[in-house]
Amino acid sequence: MKLAVTYENGEVFQHFGHTEQFKIYEIEDGKVVKEEVIGTNGQGHGSLGAFLQEQGVNTLICGGIGMGAQNALASAGVEFYPGVQGSADEAVQAYLKGELVYNPDAHCDHHDHHEHECNHTHGEEGCCKHEA
Repeated sequence: MKLAVTYENGEVFQHFGHTEQFKIYEIEDGKVVKEEVIGTNGQGHGSLGAFLQEQGVNTLICGGIGMGAQNALASAGVEFYPGVQGSADEAVQAYLKGELVYNPDAHCDHHDHHEHECNHTHGEEGCCKHEA
């Protein structure tokens, strides 16, 4: 099994469509046997589903993710766990133990009419980090 995490500086990157790197974990018998960080070569949004499929990824852990990307992942047969925050390595270990905390409703919506991209209330922990 191959599991990917949206990745930036050791953390789960919070906006799937802008992911520049994934950390890919190869899992055998419930343990990580290989891990590597790979770049997306500038691909974004809808093409990332195909990119992950080409890498042989079965499962994705990410922060926020839009509906189009969710549909692309579902079509590619990639199971995904959105709304995860913190260390990528710790998230994978939690997943392997069946203890991953995720939010199936963590969406980014580019068609939202807020002054920013995310579909959440101000001050709420959400899908994207915003600059002050």
